[in-house]
Amino acid sequence: MAAKAVLPPFECQYQGWKLAGVDEVGRGPLAGPVVTAAVILHPDRPIKGLADSKKLTEKRREALYDEIIEKAAAWSLGRCEADEIDRLNIYQATLLAMERAVAGLCVPPEYVLVDGNRCPNWHWPSEPVIKGDGRVAAISAASILAKVTRDREMVAMEEIYPGYGLAGHKGYPTPVHLEALQRQGVTPIHRRSFRPVQEALEAFGVWQGEQAGIADIHGEELHWPEDLFEKV
Repeated sequence: MAAKAVLPPFECQYQGWKLAGVDEVGRGPLAGPVVTAAVILHPDRPIKGLADSKKLTEKRREALYDEIIEKAAAWSLGRCEADEIDRLNIYQATLLAMERAVAGLCVPPEYVLVDGNRCPNWHWPSEPVIKGDGRVAAISAASILAKVTRDREMVAMEEIYPGYGLAGHKGYPTPVHLEALQRQGVTPIHRRSFRPVQEALEAFGVWQGEQAGIADIHGEELHWPEDLFEKV
């Protein structure tokens, strides 16, 4: 088996400190939001150990999360819920969530680096960085904030929608999750445009658990300007 190519250190054409790194978590799950983060690191408050969130232990991610919140010059989260994902498609929803994250920064960025191979169509000067979560510190910080935020939320969703294993698989299509969909049906946080959810909805219907008193936390807490939505 050929060894994977090692990418060279990333060299950014922008050399100022108002550099935002952006990353996302949650494109592949069948349930829950896609969550993005944007981070501008403070030049005088270095954070040691920043790396791709997927390569860090949960304990280390949690510790770095607190340190990023404390030391970053600015940070912001963006998201799209399951119904938005169904309406826009996961790709467009991810771009929108990234735009929301950058727009929420209290320090306007002068340049934005996005993990991946494409940037949203926005007004900030920017460029994509392949494997950026392991090559750019600000993107690494964004990946940590996004992952810890989404993981915590899926643990909380397990309390509202028990029996799906959300706290463990975080909404990804594991055998446990697929079996639960066939046994319990589709919840309001499942993405109905994803094939396994479509099939479960057609065959087994919607979740029949007790819903009295459960707040729609997504709809009540998030109010986004209409002009942020891309025309598709």
